[in-house]
Amino acid sequence: MKKRDFISLLDFSPEELSHLIERAQHLKVLHQSGKSHQTLHGKTAIMLMELSSTRTRVAFEAGLHHLGGHIINLFNSSSQIGRGEPIEDTAQVLSGMTDLIIIRTLEHERVEQFARHADIPVVNAMTNRLHPCQLLADIQTFVEHRGPIEGKKVAFIGDGYNMCHSYINAARQWNFELKIASPEGYLPDADLLGSTNNAALVETPREAVEDADLVVTDVWSSMGHEGEESSRNSVFADYQVNEALLDHARDEVLFMHCLPAHRGEEVNGTIMSDPRSVVFPEAHNRLHSQKALLEFLLVGG
Repeated sequence: MKKRDFISLLDFSPEELSHLIERAQHLKVLHQSGKSHQTLHGKTAIMLMELSSTRTRVAFEAGLHHLGGHIINLFNSSSQIGRGEPIEDTAQVLSGMTDLIIIRTLEHERVEQFARHADIPVVNAMTNRLHPCQLLADIQTFVEHRGPIEGKKVAFIGDGYNMCHSYINAARQWNFELKIASPEGYLPDADLLGSTNNAALVETPREAVEDADLVVTDVWSSMGHEGEESSRNSVFADYQVNEALLDHARDEVLFMHCLPAHRGEEVNGTIMSDPRSVVFPEAHNRLHSQKALLEFLLVGG
């Protein structure tokens, strides 16, 4: 089977992404019914987490265990790559010992370097540019609650950072309309935004959520923005998602957040428990969508 990487949603065709969502839903049913589904028995993945992680790491570790495989966590402090071993050397060594590499790092180029030099699949578990694994769970969650997302209206409120970039790619791949409200100076990458007619900037959060089927936000200060919290809180003060803002969307709107959430900042203290919020089912679906991804990369669709 030809090696495939998952660095961006654009690495897969729309048809392959739709297949992943369907498979994730099926794996969820198997998991909830207690039926064994060890399709990756004997497979081993390496997880290089250079940044903190809860949902991504637990979903990959638990998921591969459910599928009959095994994950080895390799940290900078306990590996030679943390002491300066070239990425191309590490990638070649790991390719001869394991079946898949999962990387979470601020530097997007590091993931791309691993993919170029590894003979096994490489998965982007989040960088400063993209967070494609999160989008698999988000789309799965929307489909479960509202059906196909094609043709729907989605609003992204907040920092034009990795989550916003991944929503731009998702709008292109799943063919939905994306409206982005970000303050000046924190806009998404212009080239990425210009790569699709499905996404556009708007002036205000209210304009973005008007008639939206899905409203999404993220923290104002992500990893890599340490020390900027005070200034960012001031800039983003008018970009909080709360019940009053959500009331401008469609009655059947869903609200998502990739978590962790900073209550009192990008969300108020109560929106997470609003009936329109699906943030916790969204988080739970990280398990099933990432299992589907592992299967696809290691044994094919």
